Amino acid sequence: MHRIFILSFVLLASGFIGCRRNLHPVPDIPFNININVNLPSYSGLQSIGGFAYVENAGVKGLVVYRRTMDEFVAFDRMSPASGGDTCAPLYVDANNMLILLDSCTTSQFSLFDGSLIQGPAEWGLRAYRTMWNGVNILNIQN
Repeated sequence: MHRIFILSFVLLASGFIGCRRNLHPVPDIPFNININVNLPSYSGLQSIGGFAYVENAGVKGLVVYRRTMDEFVAFDRMSPASGGDTCAPLYVDANNMLILLDSCTTSQFSLFDGSLIQGPAEWGLRAYRTMWNGVNILNIQN
């Protein structure tokens, strides 16, 4: 019985330690916003393959990408690479609109799914939930 208790404690403690090392480097900032894609500042979201930056949400703002007529993805513009908190926000590559660039570490991320394409970053982008009302309002929250 004593061995089972010790084994359980060791497994539980190692699980907590393992989880601690796997925390995403971009802080989890609570927010819940609605954007109207018909507004001029979000006009890039009116067509499939378009994107728009959203200020005042997340850590360094968001980038939102429209995958299909009914599917959007939203990512924090803070780089998950080391030092991302002190660097400029990620930005869409003018030569390839499906890539987000990190000007500090040269890491590159997919705008389609937030995955790391290349560079020293060890994480993909922090993604947020999106809900589309089917007409003009996109809700984004973490």
